[in-house]
Amino acid sequence: MVNPLHTKPPEQFIADFFTTFTDAVIHGSEDASDLMSRYYTRDVVQVADGVPLDWERLVAHLRPVRKNLREFRFEVHEAFADGDRIATRFTIHARMRKGGPISTRVHMFAEFTPDGLLRRAEQLTRAVAPDEPKSGAVGEGVVGPCEPVTEE
Repeated sequence: MVNPLHTKPPEQFIADFFTTFTDAVIHGSEDASDLMSRYYTRDVVQVADGVPLDWERLVAHLRPVRKNLREFRFEVHEAFADGDRIATRFTIHARMRKGGPISTRVHMFAEFTPDGLLRRAEQLTRAVAPDEPKSGAVGEGVVGPCEPVTEE
């Protein structure tokens, strides 16, 4: 389970949240729904570029991510917390099974439960010049549907 938001600086909380989640997605064998329940509420709504994703759509998204994501780095530029809410700007650097590196800038407003589960998120994303993922970097991670991942 994730630590509560108030236990660390917001930049570190965001980096840790998405790093541990993504690592479990791509390296674990846990059922996608069981994995999601350790990071997201059952009533989660994540709106990415105007597209609402509920629990079922986020769980379905994990299958192609698990199959195609090879490397990632999650770079937090800034994050601000107010109670259970965070506003953050970060970049996802990734390498997929096919193709070169991709980088996506994300602006996110999110709400977390007191125990650190993501309840609601609004995200705006845009592609930026790719940067190579670097293993072992602080703030590694990747975020749900910010970069479309399709099964090939």
